[in-house]
Formats: sequence, structure tokens, C-alpha cells
Amino acid sequence: MLAQGYSAEALPHLEKAQDTAALGIAQLETGQLRDAVTNLQAALAKRPDDPDLLYYFGRASGLLSKQSIDTLLATYPDSARAHQAMAENYYVLRQMPQAEKEFQRAIEQRPDMPKLHLELGLVYAGASQWAKAEEAFRAETKLQPGNAEAIYRLGNALLQQGRIPEARAELVRADTLQPEMPETLYALGKAASLAGDQASAEKVWNKVIAIEKESDLAAQAHFALAALYRKQGKAEAAEREMQEFKKLQNASTPPQASQK
Repeated sequence: MLAQGYSAEALPHLEKAQDTAALGIAQLETGQLRDAVTNLQAALAKRPDDPDLLYYFGRASGLLSKQSIDTLLATYPDSARAHQAMAENYYVLRQMPQAEKEFQRAIEQRPDMPKLHLELGLVYAGASQWAKAEEAFRAETKLQPGNAEAIYRLGNALLQQGRIPEARAELVRADTLQPEMPETLYALGKAASLAGDQASAEKVWNKVIAIEKESDLAAQAHFALAALYRKQGKAEAAEREMQEFKKLQNASTPPQASQK
């Protein structure tokens, strides 16, 4: 019945059979989103690699999230959370002026609400407005001194402004709070290199490669190491790193369609 599109009629039979996967799908199709998420999550716990379950769970979760946000916007349109939700939507759509405005309106209402300053800082960072980004990230670190991401973002904003000692101190603090976060390590390597500490830069960039292996960040680390070895006169090592960089870069570049 479910396969033939009779979702509502299938529900009582699936409830009796206690088939959480099929029941969750039927509930999704009939708009019972909360129950669908619960049952699909239970089914995924038993079959975590099932592509169909992953799809249906993602769809149900997404629709439930949209439903909650729609209710928030309709019921409390001028609340800080509504402005935050609007700002996040604008950010995803890359409409940065609108995102900035909405985050600022949310902060005006609730300046002590966690994550608002961090998200506003990301807007500024995306536009390379590093002084404004620094201010926003610093405000977040004062509210959440244990937030490793906020501290990393602050360190990176300082790094982008050439304030190396300050940047390095914040990045070390971020790495202490959340060790071996690849983005923090890469930035730490850059700060160390700019400070003339080549040994530390080499160490952390190699750690990035060990953790990330084949990601874009690993490719960046290979490129940085190539430049470092070139400065040291280690031509063979520099060439080896460049080859690794090119290999990863080529692997991440989608093949071009042939033209007739």
C-alpha cells in the first residue's frame, strides 16, 4: 500500500508491524514530521548505511526544521531568534548586506545570546572586512571563552591583519581547547611561518596532512610546505610537496565535458 501511494491507509498496518523504517516514510508522506523523524532515526540506528533511510531522514528533518522556522517567523516575527533565522537564510544565499542587517537587529535585542556575534563575524570575514570580523569574534569569545571556533576565528582575523603575535596566541588557545582541529593547525602554521618559526610551521602543517590526507586543506598544507622548503633551499623536498599539491588539486577538479 505504501509503495502504491496509499500512505495514510498503510499507517495502521505499519504501526502494528512496528516497521520503523516504513512507518517513518509513511508518516513523512502524510505530514507527521516529528513522528517521522523519530522513527527514521530509530531505523537508522539499526541500518546506518542505508541510502534510502539517509535520504528520508534528511528530508523529514529538513521539512521539520523549515516548519519550525516558519512558525517562528509567523508567530514572533520581530524576535531576536526570528532575525537570526532570517540572517542565516540570507547568509546561505550569499546576500551579505541583508544578513549583516538581520544579525545586527538580533544583537540589538539580545546582545548576550551565544553565536550571534560569531555568525556576524563570519559575514564580515566573507567580505574580508577583517577589523569588523575581529570585533565580532572578540565579542563572542568574551561571551563564550570556551568556544574554540570563536577563538580560532579571532586568531585568523588577527592573522589576516598581520598582527602575528596576537594571532598566534589566540590560535594556540583554540588548539588547547579543541586539539588538532585542522583549520586551527593550518592557521597556526601560517602564523609560525610569518613569525620566522619554520620548525613549528613544518610540524603543524605535516600534522594537518596526517589528519586531512586528501582534502583541500591538505593540499594547501602541501603548497605551504613547498614554499617553506624552497626558502630553506631544500629543492627536492619542495618539489615533492608540489607534486602532492598538484595531485590533490587535480583530484578535486571535476573533469571538463568534451566539446565536439
